[in-house]
Amino acid sequence: MSDVTHEISAGLRAGRLIPYLGTGVSELRPPGDVPASPADLAAFLGRQVALPKRARGNPWAAAQYIESRRHRSTLTALMDKAYAEPVQPVGLHEMLAAYAPPLIVDTWYDGAMRTALEAGCPPDAWGEIQGITRAGIGEFQWFRAYDAAGQEVPVGEARGWKTILYKPHGSVTPAHNYLIADSDYVEVLTEIDIQTPIPEIVRFRRAECGFVFLGCRFDDQMLRIYARQIMKRSAGPYYAVVEPEVMSRNELRFLEINGIRPVCISLDAMAEMLVA
Repeated sequence: MSDVTHEISAGLRAGRLIPYLGTGVSELRPPGDVPASPADLAAFLGRQVALPKRARGNPWAAAQYIESRRHRSTLTALMDKAYAEPVQPVGLHEMLAAYAPPLIVDTWYDGAMRTALEAGCPPDAWGEIQGITRAGIGEFQWFRAYDAAGQEVPVGEARGWKTILYKPHGSVTPAHNYLIADSDYVEVLTEIDIQTPIPEIVRFRRAECGFVFLGCRFDDQMLRIYARQIMKRSAGPYYAVVEPEVMSRNELRFLEINGIRPVCISLDAMAEMLVA
């Protein structure tokens, strides 16, 4: 186990491995009111709006119901409420900011990774690209870019950033972009196989790198599609820190099919090894 953790640590330090953060990283922080997992977010939305049985427990279905019945503005307001309290980075976020890899993929809605970059990196050395919903915005655009100050900038400016924080599902910071409802993903999943929704600079930076999946679950088809398409045409190797006893057969098969090496250790333990 020490050999593979050394490989991961060395790859992150050298910028050869791209960290791909799932909700498990958010769950490393002390328990709080901010939803730290899909189940938490589904529960939060269920407390705000009476949901039909088919939408309970599934944040994407719950969000779709709210958008359909209450309008998009209500859904956005509820997401803002869910993530109103700033989430402080954990040691793993801070370590990644210090390593300053060429790309960090963060798949959750809180701003902890951005906060770590703000504290640990020069403001001209990094920026963020976020996936955006196209529902009701009337433009052919899949993502937007923001500099370290949170100002929207042309996506082309990302070429000059040492580190790009890529938030494919959006984030509360800095501009309250959320891909959350089923309808948000309809067009994305239609086009993602030809890579259109993934920024060109992300595709360029992954080309000579591998990925390490930290705190990720692949128990939903949409999550598997995103992971597969974001790592597509990258050089490898690939690692996933997992606890096999809690993973489904579909998840384990996903790792096998995509050549992702499972590292069977808790995320807590891996984080301690990496941060030490």
